[in-house]
Amino acid sequence: MPAPARPPECEKTTRPMIQVTLPDGSKRDYEDGASALDVAESISKSLAKKALAARVNGELRDLTRELPAEAAVEIVTAKDADGLELIRHDAAHVLAQAVQELFPGTQVTIGPVIDDGFYYDFAREEPFSTEDFEAIEKKMAEIVDADYPILREVWEKDDAIETFKSIGEDYKAQIIDDIIPPGEAITVYRQGNWYDLCRGPHLPSTGKLPKAFKLMKLAGAYWRGDHRNEMLQRMYGTAWRNEQELKAYLTQIEEAEKRDHRKLATQLDLFHLDGEAAAGSVFWHPKGYQVWLQIEAYIRRRLGAEGYNEIKTPQLMDSAQWEKSGHWGKFRENMFIVPDFIPDGEGEVKIPSDSRLMAIKPMNCPAHVEVFKSGQKSYRDLPLRLAEFGCCHRNEPHGALHGIMRVRQFTQDDAHIFCREDQIISETERFCALLQSVYDDFGFEKVDVKLSTRPDMRAGSDAVWDRAEHDLEEAIKATGLPYEIMPGEGAFYGPKLEFQLTDAIGRVWQCGTLQLDFVLPERLGADYIDESGDKVRPVMLHRAILGSMERFIGILIEEFAGAFPLWLAPVQVVVATITSEADAYAKEAAEALRAAGLRVETDLRNEKINYKVREHSVQKVPIIAVVGAREADERKLALRRFGSKAQEIVTLEEAVSGLAAEALAPDLKRAVG
Repeated sequence: MPAPARPPECEKTTRPMIQVTLPDGSKRDYEDGASALDVAESISKSLAKKALAARVNGELRDLTRELPAEAAVEIVTAKDADGLELIRHDAAHVLAQAVQELFPGTQVTIGPVIDDGFYYDFAREEPFSTEDFEAIEKKMAEIVDADYPILREVWEKDDAIETFKSIGEDYKAQIIDDIIPPGEAITVYRQGNWYDLCRGPHLPSTGKLPKAFKLMKLAGAYWRGDHRNEMLQRMYGTAWRNEQELKAYLTQIEEAEKRDHRKLATQLDLFHLDGEAAAGSVFWHPKGYQVWLQIEAYIRRRLGAEGYNEIKTPQLMDSAQWEKSGHWGKFRENMFIVPDFIPDGEGEVKIPSDSRLMAIKPMNCPAHVEVFKSGQKSYRDLPLRLAEFGCCHRNEPHGALHGIMRVRQFTQDDAHIFCREDQIISETERFCALLQSVYDDFGFEKVDVKLSTRPDMRAGSDAVWDRAEHDLEEAIKATGLPYEIMPGEGAFYGPKLEFQLTDAIGRVWQCGTLQLDFVLPERLGADYIDESGDKVRPVMLHRAILGSMERFIGILIEEFAGAFPLWLAPVQVVVATITSEADAYAKEAAEALRAAGLRVETDLRNEKINYKVREHSVQKVPIIAVVGAREADERKLALRRFGSKAQEIVTLEEAVSGLAAEALAPDLKRAVG
């Protein structure tokens, strides 16, 4: 039989090609069916080995999924933020698999990534214990060593519900039934014999998960966050790129626990939060309030030097004012509302059916507009800087409260600058310089700036927002400070600058803000007379440096681990006697130090001096002035500083002049040279 004729070259078929654009802008062609892993391998074997996932046309996807015909591809590795989030996501899945293998009958519900780690909520009749963590972590390591491929599967909704119900996963079946529209397919990820409902993406295999994970704590959690539902058991964990990062994080956590402002507040007798008051309200003790007063006095002096006028505005304002400002629609559920009632003079009150509603102010801005509107203002009066240590109330969810870091009653170092549009840049520069100086005085050297732009829910037209965002960005550029744009994070009335400081153990805190607002002056009818005699709306800059006084003091307690610098310490010096023969001199020395402006206590108890020194060191008193018979005879003091075993012998006159100068607040030190 003759051989079949060879088809002519023109009849050859070619496979479709995929065009891939790489981050450097170059383009490469790949055969149809290629994945991001193929792209990584074509670039380098090293990159393919490090690859965890890919961004394809901006979407984070599994590394082995087929690419579309045209694809902009970025390979994601552990060093990327997306890579770390994937690691934590997969650690949650490995945790769930480990728990179900060790504790059959346990149901899994949800397991999201959170800051610094992840958690998973489990349904199990018998409670877990932290003593179970060692066995669970060991099983997790075994799953990593098994290097199971993590496979993406697409299931029909009804099939998925039936499958999860058949294995006793009623919570998963309910999730699918509630959130997946009829007829829509879902994705399930499988690793070994274990699988879970998930949108993905995931690592290519469990072996790609670093063993730098640790289970941290247990907590209760209601199913779907509703107290009427079943209580689940939430298991928290942390996961990192490597053991070094995990160790650094655990060290930070250990240090943070030592610095916990709630524990230190009890130890140092600063404040308490329990008692006959609404949750989230602080009872300041004398020592804690002394810290408050020093900070308030310092800020008041700094604001006075910068041309601010301090005011005081009412706590209760008519709901109509909040409706006009727009806060009623935005913050109504977080406001404390008070009906306007009529006392009958006999201890009873009557609330009329048509009574107006009053609200305890959650912020100060509408009240400051009212002060601005009192009396006609000219362009020559601008900028007008109005400041207030304004006490505000917000009905925060109980679960969100945290010591004095997040409370329901708080005081802001608040101010509003009413200015012309051509003054925005100069006022922003002036504010940023003041803020940086204040943070320096408190010891915070690293400050990051974020420019937050328009949120989805906002007041004002797009044209107004375009103008506000442009003006604020030009202003921050003029300061020379580096900044990062945070899309959608602005206030409802305007874009804002957020100032984030880093503390002694590397934690980031958002304190200061500057918000540019064209909306509230319009809504509340604020105006001034310009050079032409016309009425014009002012620009309103909302600004704070410390933010909440309560929160900032909490940050300072943890920053200094309770050992405040001398100018802030509630008790600056304790004069402690070695013998009762020195009592009279100790009292004289204490009075001399007080007369110089120092906050001084005496310890004349019949106790050994080592006991006294140890006790006051636990209280983190900056200076202990020890006096015995010799010191009394020679009119000297033996000074011991907190954290040091060294002792400095000085005359009383030297101690008074030296410590008085040393204890001045930073701005006062600069004033005296």
